Amino acid sequence: MTAEPSRGRRAVAGRVRGLLPSRADWHTVRRSPRRDLVAGVTVAIVALPLALGFGVSSGLGAEAGLVTAIVAGVLAAVFGGSNLQVSGPTGAMTVVLVPIVHTYGPGGVLTVGLLAGLLLIVLAVAKAGRYMRYVPAPVVEGFTLGIAGVIALQQVPAALGVPTPEGEKVVVVAAHALAAFADHPNWPAIGLAAGVVAVMLLGARWRPTIPFSLIAVALATIVTAVASLPVTRIGALPAGLPAPSLTFLHLGDLGTLAPSAVAVAALAALESLLSATVADAMSVNERHDPDRELFGQGLANVVTPLFGGVPATAAIARTAVNVRSGARSRLAAFTHAVVLALIVLIAAPLVSRIPLAALAGVLLATAIRMIEVGSVRALIRAGRGDALVLALTAAATLALDLVTAVIVGLVVAGALALRAVARSARVQEVPLEVGDHHEEEQALLAEHIVAYRLDGPLLFAAAHQFLLELSEVADVRVVILRMSRVSAVDGTGALVLRDAIERLEHRGITVLLSGIRPGHERALDAVGVIDRLREDGRVFATTPEAIASARDRLHDAGLLPGRTHDPEHKRV
Repeated sequence: MTAEPSRGRRAVAGRVRGLLPSRADWHTVRRSPRRDLVAGVTVAIVALPLALGFGVSSGLGAEAGLVTAIVAGVLAAVFGGSNLQVSGPTGAMTVVLVPIVHTYGPGGVLTVGLLAGLLLIVLAVAKAGRYMRYVPAPVVEGFTLGIAGVIALQQVPAALGVPTPEGEKVVVVAAHALAAFADHPNWPAIGLAAGVVAVMLLGARWRPTIPFSLIAVALATIVTAVASLPVTRIGALPAGLPAPSLTFLHLGDLGTLAPSAVAVAALAALESLLSATVADAMSVNERHDPDRELFGQGLANVVTPLFGGVPATAAIARTAVNVRSGARSRLAAFTHAVVLALIVLIAAPLVSRIPLAALAGVLLATAIRMIEVGSVRALIRAGRGDALVLALTAAATLALDLVTAVIVGLVVAGALALRAVARSARVQEVPLEVGDHHEEEQALLAEHIVAYRLDGPLLFAAAHQFLLELSEVADVRVVILRMSRVSAVDGTGALVLRDAIERLEHRGITVLLSGIRPGHERALDAVGVIDRLREDGRVFATTPEAIASARDRLHDAGLLPGRTHDPEHKRV
């Protein structure tokens, strides 16, 4: 009785050991440490304004964004499944966190992050990372397009220099902010935000390798200080990380926060694995381990809330900068987090002077750059189905929430795929190999025996079409169903096949089956399709054997003259 649980515990322990760092990880660090250090510093410069901006947008403040970039950046770099991935606060995660802050407060966000981290670790141990490959491209692009829209709308109050109105729907909040700006215009704030956007977008086209986000924020801060502009600034930041604490955790709230934790974990898994795939595509020989990536993100999200940080995930934009800067190992992402920690220790007073409108401009430019116009245009041109999935996913992201949007996209994509499957399945009449028989016998065979080849999957989407076609078989005595080209059978397909056989038999037609694949017998056996036919000798390994049996049956019924019962003759 104890052997089985013990074996299970050993299996789980083995999986966990396989998720931990190995010597191979550290061998890659020694390949080109100088390039990794340079790449890490470059990413840190790009990440600083983003971390501050996403921290402010989440509702927990700039400090929370920096803490997340540092703590999650270190842990995900060490324990993650990609050598090139950079993690921290992201715009997509901010979109999910804003309504949680409104409903449950900062403590609720920290609890959700910790629970989400535990869920990610469970997913990693369960080897769930492989399923990311099944998310269709239109869903991913629609998801990204919707996130870009939400991030842009979230920045409207700060860019206009007005207090953020109450509400969870970003469209409504942005509309109220516009109304407030119309009543009391704040031109310095909107000028700073527009200037940062212009510098970032134009600078990226001119010199993509230069961190124009940091340059734009620095210029905006200098202009604000010199001209004494009446705009809101970040405010005081602590010169160091806060001490770890669990005071935010209230066990009575876990049940209430569990759905939000599931949403955060799903988003963290989706964005992290998508980012790792992008990093692999940008490099030559890199291949990430999806389960280790989930484990690293899970561990980062368990620890980060202890220091007051928001839930984290891999950041596609920062990861892309890391790869383009020449990163070759985890040392680059680790260096990025260390540099940010040094900035907090040394330059906290300077960072506190940054105007919020400038950070809003950084995030507005980031949202614009998230939209891959070429990919969106290609998917729209690929077909109406892809265009529909992309549009619905983007609209659901704006109107509902991110996880619901992904579910909507997957359901619609799945329905369209099933429709394509149903159209690909065919029931095709095929000629019999009649061999050296007399013309009279061939004429009788043509009148009394017909063979149908089933091509493609016999699933619920295609099964009813199969039934309609097969039920209209002409007046024959024997029908041979050739199953060797059936690629898949589900329960509905098996039931419909049984129904079709029973209808044919009710009309006095004998049904023979040939070429059933071993993997399909289970579904057919479960509904009793094969048992009765096999007992009556009507299931055959090959079609020639089924044809020979059909001829024997017609001869025994007196419909074929002079039939030779030679065993060799049956192997036509």
